[in-house]
Amino acid sequence: MLIGAHVSPAGGLWKSVERGVEVGAESIQIFNQSPRMWKPTAYGEEDFARFREQLAAGPIRGVLIHAVYLVNCASDDPEIRQKSLASLTHSLRVGDAIGATGVVLHPGSAKGGHVGEAIARAGEVIAEALAASERCALHLEDTAGAGGTLGRSFEELGALIDAAGGSERLGMCLDSCHLLASGYDIRTVEGLDATLEQCNRDVGLSRLHSIHLNDSTSTLGSNRDRHAPPGQGELGLDGLAVFLSEPRFEDLPVVMETGSNNNEITAADMALCHELRTRGQAQRAG
Repeated sequence: MLIGAHVSPAGGLWKSVERGVEVGAESIQIFNQSPRMWKPTAYGEEDFARFREQLAAGPIRGVLIHAVYLVNCASDDPEIRQKSLASLTHSLRVGDAIGATGVVLHPGSAKGGHVGEAIARAGEVIAEALAASERCALHLEDTAGAGGTLGRSFEELGALIDAAGGSERLGMCLDSCHLLASGYDIRTVEGLDATLEQCNRDVGLSRLHSIHLNDSTSTLGSNRDRHAPPGQGELGLDGLAVFLSEPRFEDLPVVMETGSNNNEITAADMALCHELRTRGQAQRAG
């Protein structure tokens, strides 16, 4: 399990690797451009080469790119879909250039419209973005379910993958906060087992390629996406110990997005997660 952190690439793409190493991360996640702007950051081959050199020289073994929050592949507005396609394609091409594990994508929102039609629109955009890039995988993230967001259930994630053509490059990123908020009680071994069995039935665990590790200030089934630092929410220390000791998450990047220092992730947060993983493994061993 590659426990890691979302970090900033400010000052140079390669700086994100340095920041990950500083907090003891084994994987990192970055935005490849400002999360609040459509305009992509104009990285060049020198930026990519320096990133790859930094990565090869250190302990980071997994890299995720998070597509910007503006992207809505399911929008019924053609202009938004076109902007979403351009942004997602750019993210995947940056992923190609730096050898990223995958690009994580919130699939989009139906808002008040028909969910099936929104899934079809999202699938078309996703398929185009994959065709316009080469190798980087795309991980569709489960959502908390507010505001018509797609991916609130494994059935919807499976439908999105099918609508996008079922490429081998398509996978999933499961977020612990979103799972709880959308009604999956993952705080016990039995509850997490049942959740992953349903995921396997509806999508297939072979498509599970990354994890977001976030506690939740919102309650089970609330459909509210509200992250909390590890151990300070509804999942709590015990729930996170269960999640971090799950054998089916071995070898996956498991990335924290919210930390204890004004939401920034610290070395202490990283150490806590390793302690919880050890505790959970001991409890599973009996």
